Amino acid sequence: GLKRVAENAVINSNYLMAKLRHEYPVPYQKNIMHEFVACGEKFKEYGVRTLDIAKRLLDYGFHAPTIYFPLIVHEALMIEPTETESKETLDNFAQVMLKIAKEAKDNSQLLKDAPQNTPVTRLDETNAIKNLNIKYNFEA
Repeated sequence: GLKRVAENAVINSNYLMAKLRHEYPVPYQKNIMHEFVACGEKFKEYGVRTLDIAKRLLDYGFHAPTIYFPLIVHEALMIEPTETESKETLDNFAQVMLKIAKEAKDNSQLLKDAPQNTPVTRLDETNAIKNLNIKYNFEA
């Protein structure tokens, strides 16, 4: 029942943390429950931000985690696997995260241009702020 579901959430979170913490440092490793917060700050050396990592995950078919929260962790990625994820899905997610870490080092532009395999690609945030358009033309 509920106890088993809660246990699975904690197990899944700790499993992923163990697989990722060498590429994505986890500053607070004590008492990890159903989520953990990884730090993407080391990728700034390559000009890659946490936002870029999150957007690149979309290209691989994964929902991006909460980013930049909590504020006490610079370049935070809050990773919260659900209790129903299979080991195969967790392993695939970890493999993709490690691949993205390698891409950040080898070809950072790939991350900066992500996502590219989604119906909507990366928005020009500066243009969106300067030229706010809050209307949608349903006739088009």
